[in-house]
Amino acid sequence: MEDQLKFPVGTFQRPEIISKEQIADYIDIIETFPERLAAEVMQLSNEQLDTPYRPGGWTIRQVVHHCADSHVNSFVRFKLSLTEDTPVIKPYYEDRWAELADAKSLAIEPSLLLLKGLHKRWVVLLKSLKADDLKRTFIHPQSGRTYALDENIGLYAWHCNHHLAHITTLKSRRGW
Repeated sequence: MEDQLKFPVGTFQRPEIISKEQIADYIDIIETFPERLAAEVMQLSNEQLDTPYRPGGWTIRQVVHHCADSHVNSFVRFKLSLTEDTPVIKPYYEDRWAELADAKSLAIEPSLLLLKGLHKRWVVLLKSLKADDLKRTFIHPQSGRTYALDENIGLYAWHCNHHLAHITTLKSRRGW
């Protein structure tokens, strides 16, 4: 049950071959995420926003702010990968970021606005990528692993659906 609460859409599974159609599907998910997220959270009360999606998990408020933090970092990683040769990206401690005052207590509207603008720019960038661009890479220093942009587009499409499902499953369980 805990795994279902932690990973309501399952863990990210990288396809062996990432087709142009799959990339287009991933981009559609990323493009619609800010609107889908806002639709799920805008009518929630502060008490509901401050409810953890699972025992020991973040609150809905923290999830919304985390999505903004994470997607900003990803956007920068894309831009670095497109303008440098296999850059080593800067990781961040998402769990620590989620404990900062802005993530724990700030209204969600600033992060929803940030996601809306960021995703508009990100989608324009993603739709402009050619096959060679999609194979550009970055290195994550914590794992030492090299990530290609096509895989990272899929990872972030999953990330959108993953965190949206945290919210929708909590709302369903609580009858909100």
